[in-house]
Amino acid sequence: MLNGRRSDRRRRKRVTAIPTHPKGRGAFAALTTLALTAIVLTMAGVIAGIITAPASRAAGGLGGAAAAKNRTFAAAVANNHLGEAQYASTLDNEFSGLTPENEMKWDTTEPSQGQFNFGPADAIVSHAQSHSMAIRGHTLVWHSQLAGWVNGLTGTAVQTAMNNHINGVMAHFRGKIAYWDVVNEAFNEDGSRRSDVFQQQLGNGYIETAFRTARAADPNAKLCYNDFNIEGQNAKSNAVFQMVSDFKARGVPIDCVGFQSHFIVGQLPGDLQANLNRFANLGLDVNITELDIRMPTPASSANLQTQANNYATVVNACLAVSRCTSITVWGIPDKYSWVPNTFPGQGAALLFDDNYNKKPAYNSVLTALGGTTSTPPTTTPPTTTPPTTPPPGACRVTYTMNTWNTGLTTNITIANTSSTAINGWSLVFTLPSGQAITAGWNAGYSPASGQVTARNVAYNGTINPGQQAGIGFQATHTGNTAKPASFTLNGAGCTVA
Repeated sequence: MLNGRRSDRRRRKRVTAIPTHPKGRGAFAALTTLALTAIVLTMAGVIAGIITAPASRAAGGLGGAAAAKNRTFAAAVANNHLGEAQYASTLDNEFSGLTPENEMKWDTTEPSQGQFNFGPADAIVSHAQSHSMAIRGHTLVWHSQLAGWVNGLTGTAVQTAMNNHINGVMAHFRGKIAYWDVVNEAFNEDGSRRSDVFQQQLGNGYIETAFRTARAADPNAKLCYNDFNIEGQNAKSNAVFQMVSDFKARGVPIDCVGFQSHFIVGQLPGDLQANLNRFANLGLDVNITELDIRMPTPASSANLQTQANNYATVVNACLAVSRCTSITVWGIPDKYSWVPNTFPGQGAALLFDDNYNKKPAYNSVLTALGGTTSTPPTTTPPTTTPPTTPPPGACRVTYTMNTWNTGLTTNITIANTSSTAINGWSLVFTLPSGQAITAGWNAGYSPASGQVTARNVAYNGTINPGQQAGIGFQATHTGNTAKPASFTLNGAGCTVA
């Protein structure tokens, strides 16, 4: 277990009349007519499975902003929520792809041997096609949410059942799926193989067999291995890396690795981008497949700001890796997230709150994708009094930075260490030579280089005693990754932590 994340994904399923499970059963396909389907499939090898969001979303929303970056921005979707108007409209207006949460898993699609049930999955696929959304198929071979009859099989009967299931499901959705999660969560945290019915009866070779069967079942779909706690370099991700490296060397058909990315606020692996890069360098697409970032509830404003920064870090890491083709968040509003049922006392992990209000994380993601948020970037809150100037040393600035190639991101925390509230603020600092801001969040920045002034936005203009505001930005650099030497807040010098 890493960062407290659990390996038993079955526990994510709500034991209620409306089940919601964190792992979707989707597939990536964006088709509205038979003619468009044929075009997409013909070009699949050229465009590496990336399907651009339709014109209706191109002007705004997460999906439209991602499409401008040649990425898909998707959400895990539950069929039984599509009848909720706000759920469906948020999905349709904000996302360019989806993953069915549970509707394509084995216990739903083949509950009895040889008897397939595609009704719930077909409903999601139909919705996606009618809105030109890409679909991710999730998942074909997984130890959890497995039909009970499979666990009673032995020897070659397991392989026969696995192959028949792959063929049956993929044949039904053939031509509609861009990415399939063929095998899911086959490794333990120490890098050993998980001891499930497939491993016990068939040995290590079952994963290769599953991928070869899947390639024959749908030659046009991208075939992926998907797992959690592999986002940074560790024993588990190293074992997956060795497996897929071997597959590529021997011609075993694999096109993609999915990094689930169920994170805890403030605890992202520092080598996320480097880890994505090493897999991409094998000639594989890499996908963020189940992103959420949980925190203790009720959510504090500080944690919501840290969460926003964390989401931006993940998006920026994907954008920095050319073969990172899609990002999927594991749900739409917080109220339907799997997190609270699995981790009591934690939640608030998604981009929209229980009432579909956009959280700070939404704005940070949209900004990272190059979109424009609805929050005015440079206005200060209305006030009849001039901004409060803290006494010298009554503010503290913490400045952290993540750098790569010719880019960097910063997270800045402004703490009020005085005994009076700061109402309206401007933070002034000088960027080192060669650094230039390209996008920012939670403040307006002007100019983009040299001596920069960061001004509060409407919702964070007041910093009470003992409290803090979190801001940040993305920038380019020409090799100089030094930090600013000093900061002034409303004209008063701040201590630098």
